[in-house]
Amino acid sequence: MLNAIILPVLTGLALFLFGMKLMETALSSWAGPRLQLWLERFTRTPVRGLATGTILTAALQSSTAITVIAIGLVGAGVLTFPRTLGVILGTNIGTCLTTELIGLSLGGIGVPILLASAGVWLASWLAGPLPPAAQGLGLDQAAASGGGRGWLRSVRYGSLAVAGFALVLLGIEIMQTIGPALQTRGLFAWFVQEAQTSLLWGIIAGAAVTALVHSSAAVIAMAMGLAAVQGIPVELGVAITIGANVGTCVTALIAGMSSSRAGRYVAWSHILLNVGGAILFYPFIHQLVSLSALLANDASEQIARSQTIFNVACSLIALPLCYLNMWKRLEFRSQ
Repeated sequence: MLNAIILPVLTGLALFLFGMKLMETALSSWAGPRLQLWLERFTRTPVRGLATGTILTAALQSSTAITVIAIGLVGAGVLTFPRTLGVILGTNIGTCLTTELIGLSLGGIGVPILLASAGVWLASWLAGPLPPAAQGLGLDQAAASGGGRGWLRSVRYGSLAVAGFALVLLGIEIMQTIGPALQTRGLFAWFVQEAQTSLLWGIIAGAAVTALVHSSAAVIAMAMGLAAVQGIPVELGVAITIGANVGTCVTALIAGMSSSRAGRYVAWSHILLNVGGAILFYPFIHQLVSLSALLANDASEQIARSQTIFNVACSLIALPLCYLNMWKRLEFRSQ
């Protein structure tokens, strides 16, 4: 069991999380403090906030990062709570890009991508270090202050981000090797059998594991990998995915605890969106799987498509609620 299951899971998960962190850090360093500028400028209406949250989350590959930044800006008084509601909805949509890319089953090209990106990153150092004046500036400012060498910053951090994505693919490929071993384990077979009786087991498992590893993408990737090798049915994979969306709220809750009352409101809005969506879609998981089957043939792609449909639908259903005047009154009371 140690060699067949535990070691591949730990190794693959470590590579996945390291790759996600590398990608997130590289893209954050690339964008720099302009993240705050974008959030301040493009969140004047819930629709604009949704679009901004979607784009930034897709670019940074981390809904948690954007949520935590939003909580920090509200706590600092830079943004008001109502202006973050659209951003929170957008983060759920933007995070679907990760699962959609994973669903393409690109694991076989992980090593070539890693080698190519590493080569580009090393070659960028031959051009010299980054201009000192460019440190801590945004892309346009870096290009201007660096004497036209802003491209070097883009190449260096962009190649690191691609390398991180390659590690994510490799981690998934390693985790997928445990499928045959899991199928022979009685405990795992019992869990799958119970989950088929009630998919609530899958939602609870997805939420619990995500709360522990602080990465919904990692848990969803594991579910997609198991479904790809027929280790679990697609319905259970979708249930785990919905649960992972609930479990990812833990990080926002922790960030909100150390913020102001308005910052805590942002964290709780994130929790209500994901928990409310899980409650809403739980009775319709089989219908969600049937709909995703029309859009994809592969099991892992079906889970990725279900994740996208779930998050987009939840955000669009909740969007009109962001225009209620009660949020402005709530903001006034929190000051």
